[in-house]
Amino acid sequence: MAIHATATVHPSAFVEEGAVIGPECQIGPFCTVGPEVRLGRGVVLKSHAVVTGDTEIGDETVIFPFASIGEIPQDLKFAGEHTKLIVGKRNRIREGVTMNTGTEGGGGITRVGDDCLFMTGAHVGHDAQVGNRLIMANQSALAGHCVIEDDVIIGGLSGIHQWVRVGQGAIIGAVTMVTNDVIPYGLVQGPRGNLDGLNLVGLKRRGVDRADITALRAAFQMLAQGEGAFAERARRLGEETESAYVQQIVDFILGESDRHFLTPG
Repeated sequence: MAIHATATVHPSAFVEEGAVIGPECQIGPFCTVGPEVRLGRGVVLKSHAVVTGDTEIGDETVIFPFASIGEIPQDLKFAGEHTKLIVGKRNRIREGVTMNTGTEGGGGITRVGDDCLFMTGAHVGHDAQVGNRLIMANQSALAGHCVIEDDVIIGGLSGIHQWVRVGQGAIIGAVTMVTNDVIPYGLVQGPRGNLDGLNLVGLKRRGVDRADITALRAAFQMLAQGEGAFAERARRLGEETESAYVQQIVDFILGESDRHFLTPG
């Protein structure tokens, strides 16, 4: 094992041979760190945290008690193949959070970006690809193979179905089941996940120009009430818009996906 001289490890912690503990890390009492784990600068493991598997944790990430990070996938097809979990910088991973490594069939890597908050009991399934600044509230869950873009908020007790994509800046209300793709900046709520509008509060907080917000509102109305199939409306929208935010929605809709879209209405 390689423990940097500036790291501190509680005597009751179990750090297995082969683990790499970076500078200024703090490993609290009764933690377990597996032999293929790599902790970046300033990572903090609070008491009873478990980090195992082929797992990389980025600088200044804090993992709270009883989180289980890097265990094998919850997938009956998993046959013990060598897969990974990569977690970025400055994440806050609260009590009881679980994150699993990937599967061979899903690309082999579960990936989490930077500056995310995973509240108590949140779950990131195998092969999920998570962007930056995600907020997952208490007891919410991402199933396998999900793609979550930057700046998404997922409400408490909500679930994202496997293979679903959630576009940048979208917000999922509490106690919502999302079974289809969510457009960037979409607002989804209700037991079976209805697309009810745009995340206007989030757009305003980010300082998005009023002209772009107006364009997004008009685009949403066209997608909701325009003529033709949903994809046809999106193509027409792409031909007409001058807003980069609207174009982002168009590109998202016309991109490849294994799921249908949540549509307005």
